[in-house]
Amino acid sequence: VQLQASGGGLVQAGGSLRLSCLASGRTFSSYGMGWFRHTPGKEREFVAAISRSGLSTYYADSVKGRFTISRDNAKNTVYLQMNSLKPEDTAVYLCAAARGEYSNYYYYSLLGNYDSWGQGTLVTVSS
Repeated sequence: VQLQASGGGLVQAGGSLRLSCLASGRTFSSYGMGWFRHTPGKEREFVAAISRSGLSTYYADSVKGRFTISRDNAKNTVYLQMNSLKPEDTAVYLCAAARGEYSNYYYYSLLGNYDSWGQGTLVTVSS
């Protein structure tokens, strides 16, 4: 599956953005989906994930209560609604697709469990 992320931009602290990730192909619903973020000098960081059906979601502690992941399998799209943004949320956000069926946060947080990655979209939060 090929992924294309969009929706990044410049926003003031406290503001909101919604990221989208469009997947190609007709098997989108067979993938668990995740969002990660990357800043220079740091390892790629897990942000959020959602199961194939959308019934289960998982969040990093740093974004819990502020970010919401969702998906629309009819539109082959996964979203990341980001509210109450902070300067430390500044990063390139990448979406990823996992073919495996996982049942908990730990497995969704592992980079190696994802089979496909999008190109990323830059989010900059000013103070």
